Amino acid sequence: MSEHEFYMNLAINNAKAMKGQTDPNPLVGAVIINHNRIVGVGAHLKAGEPHAEIHALRMAGEQARGGTIYVTLEPCSHHGRTGPCAEAIVKAGIKKVIVATLDPNPIVAGNGINILKNANIEVIVGICEEESRKMNEVFNKFILKKQPFITLKSATTLDGKISTATWDSKWITSEEARKDVHQLRHENVGILVGVHTVIKDDPELTTRIENGRNPIRIILDSTLRIPLDSKVVTDQKADTWIFTSNQYKEEAKKKLEQQGIKVFVTSGSNRVDLHDTLTILGEHSVSSVLIEGGGEVNASFLAQQLIDKLVLYVAPKLIGGKQSPGFLGGTGFEKMADAIDLEHLDIQKIGKDFKFTGYPVYKNLVTHS
Repeated sequence: MSEHEFYMNLAINNAKAMKGQTDPNPLVGAVIINHNRIVGVGAHLKAGEPHAEIHALRMAGEQARGGTIYVTLEPCSHHGRTGPCAEAIVKAGIKKVIVATLDPNPIVAGNGINILKNANIEVIVGICEEESRKMNEVFNKFILKKQPFITLKSATTLDGKISTATWDSKWITSEEARKDVHQLRHENVGILVGVHTVIKDDPELTTRIENGRNPIRIILDSTLRIPLDSKVVTDQKADTWIFTSNQYKEEAKKKLEQQGIKVFVTSGSNRVDLHDTLTILGEHSVSSVLIEGGGEVNASFLAQQLIDKLVLYVAPKLIGGKQSPGFLGGTGFEKMADAIDLEHLDIQKIGKDFKFTGYPVYKNLVTHS
């Protein structure tokens, strides 16, 4: 590992520690070096608060002058809720800037680098670039497409079942795996299920880890048949948003709204329009969504090529039975050649279970008007 990689990895690790609290902003870390000593370290903590570079510069003080700053994302160049970091770096007297990756945000997109170069600061771009991009996969999609990054999570037995034929599913996976799922919930802005899951399981859909963030609970319900006494309606532990179709019942909508539930009507004639749903979520700054639905919801998102990432927990158990549901329903593919491959696959052992993380490769890309 080179010296540049060592310090950039330190900045990346600082940034990753903030996962789940910077939305819709990116994860960013910064490290300042002077005379072979670390004199400043910073990470972006929350949207609206100082960026990583500012925290590091404040820590370094006068020791920043003549030093080198490592930053995981191109310093910003615009005036938002905070001032331009590129100008702050120039003012602090930094002589060299090492950047992992350029900012995909169109209002930055190289402008920060230009400010630094125009001030005769040496700039190097591309150190640990791939890791930095992957760390900000949510931000990179949201800032360009204005739609949330979608992660499909499921827990199955070795033969692909998510419950028995009698819908008994507690518990397929180990306590360690379930704790990991709650970390995923903490890291996502929203969590999505279909109304059938609410009716069947009456889940809370909350995060049960210390200092965990409860995501917005997003329910797909084409006719608004969700029980008014369900936990996601009554417990007020997190916001609940329901997306419905043109087949919704007006009286049910009024009763839900009286309980503080937001109801969004999509253009679907008899089913919730998923593209409308993602557009609306993006307009409300929901940058990431974790799907924990049943087989039909999962299959609908996958069939419309809306899944960006798959996280599958597999327990070394067998259930069997034709009536035992799997994590993907729908009609499936007729030919093996059409099956969806997963790339960049990572396999991790958690407790007795295995966690598969991968990214779907859609062979025949579809376009939507």
